Amino acid sequence: MGARLTIICDARHINEETRERSMAKAPPSAKRERIKAFTPALVDYTNDVIYGDLWERKALSKRDRSLITVAALVATYRPEQLVSHLARAIANGVTQEEIAEVITHMAFYAGWPAAMSAAQVAVTVLVEGNEGA
Repeated sequence: MGARLTIICDARHINEETRERSMAKAPPSAKRERIKAFTPALVDYTNDVIYGDLWERKALSKRDRSLITVAALVATYRPEQLVSHLARAIANGVTQEEIAEVITHMAFYAGWPAAMSAAQVAVTVLVEGNEGA
């Protein structure tokens, strides 16, 4: 029981430190604000853990993390999340040409329909400039 309690206390301490460091690091999101009252813990984890810790780790650049995230969202057919991550990828230095190549590459590993859907989202967001896709 003592070891379990220590782990829980350590996790809470880490979470408090992460929250203190990260509040300004999560990009603004109307979609997260919309669901915050309904799922406050989910939004807090997104802000504090995903953006406040994971995206700030030094082993990979934000650019590389964006490429990986875009590929994962294409592979798992997550067009709703792909919208914001395409804009984030561009902000992190990924080019439209690289995004197009990731989508094409993923067609062979994740399936043609997933890549075709991602391409539609990418054109809407990156070419037509509609981030409300």
